[in-house]
Amino acid sequence: MRVVHVIKAVQIAGAERHLLTLLPGLRGHTTYDIDARLILLVEPDNDMQGYVDKAATRGIPVERLVIQRDLDPALYNRLSQRTRDLKPDVIHTHLLHADLYGIPAARWLGVPVIVSSRHNDNAFRRRAPIKQVNQMLWRMTDAGIAISDSIARFTVEVEGAPKNKIHRIYYGLEIVKPLDRNVVRSGILELGLPDDSTLIGVVCRLTEQKGVTYGLQAFAKIAKQFPQAHLLIAGDGPLKPKLVSEAISLGLLNASGYTPGPRRDPANEFSQAFGLWDKFNIQDRVHFLGWRDDTARLMAALDIFLAPSLWEGFGLVFLEAMAQAVPIIASNVSAIPEVVVDGETGLLVTPRDAEALAEALRKLLSDKPLRQYMGLQGQDRLETHFSAARMVNETAALYYTLLEMQ
Repeated sequence: MRVVHVIKAVQIAGAERHLLTLLPGLRGHTTYDIDARLILLVEPDNDMQGYVDKAATRGIPVERLVIQRDLDPALYNRLSQRTRDLKPDVIHTHLLHADLYGIPAARWLGVPVIVSSRHNDNAFRRRAPIKQVNQMLWRMTDAGIAISDSIARFTVEVEGAPKNKIHRIYYGLEIVKPLDRNVVRSGILELGLPDDSTLIGVVCRLTEQKGVTYGLQAFAKIAKQFPQAHLLIAGDGPLKPKLVSEAISLGLLNASGYTPGPRRDPANEFSQAFGLWDKFNIQDRVHFLGWRDDTARLMAALDIFLAPSLWEGFGLVFLEAMAQAVPIIASNVSAIPEVVVDGETGLLVTPRDAEALAEALRKLLSDKPLRQYMGLQGQDRLETHFSAARMVNETAALYYTLLEMQ
């Protein structure tokens, strides 16, 4: 069976990282014979070479097609030609642009099975023109994969997808041995932090969705009570300047000590290892680490993972925290309660509530045994509910079931 996945990529986020796990699993499946490939829709000034390189190291055949603009009729023709050449049994699209071009092309060419994945409940999908387009596309699609029950409900209720077409398949993560926390922490402490520091981490795109401002406000409320606590913010995005200013205004960051650093400084061994973008004063309590590609190492160094998201389709980063036995504090919204069990693997609070976040921080910062218990519970939940093997098996089985129905 040949399966061609199509996605438009402008960054390596959840959906893109998901494919780096799913496609190698499909290609190496011991029961099903699957030739899984990837067509990457890229913008003219962003060839996503880093992502292509990552795919290549995982044995994923990948090719790029340029999308000039949101509405690009020439792309439809190029994608149709490549689909005709590849002769897939299944076309599997991800995100709006791939749906818009890939689904009609596949239907016109008579591809036996068309599958579309839903990775988030973005607000723009509620707008009338997008809703109408999605309703049309669902009529051309044989099945949809929702990455959580929350997304499944959204897809049916908002996009008008037929309920019987939607299959919930959770994201999965490869189960690996946790990193040595003492070794990883020694690297983090080279930032100038005291040996007894308690590290709280935020790892995300710095956008409105992620609610980082509420995390900053919550940390400001407990900073004096827990002088050994430090907040590490890893990620980049349009809200970074605003968040830096807020950290300064809250007295958590020394304005005179903060200077934007280079994205990568090969001459600096630690910067190269941990991907630091910024330099900061040793006395600061909030540390902006910039974009990183070593999430597992960062997670392993943390005592608490903080995710004050306003909505979340799934949150692959939760699995990465669980893999390193890190307890989670997060918002009780969207799909998060499906991943994080309140009181067992972490604490869930009302979204946009800095005081509730602060109280959750106080509880975990005051109770190391509870942090360790929740971390181990999360690790166990990852292995039993969110393994990559389960995700791959369920996806492969769906493909074969759909083909048998043709």
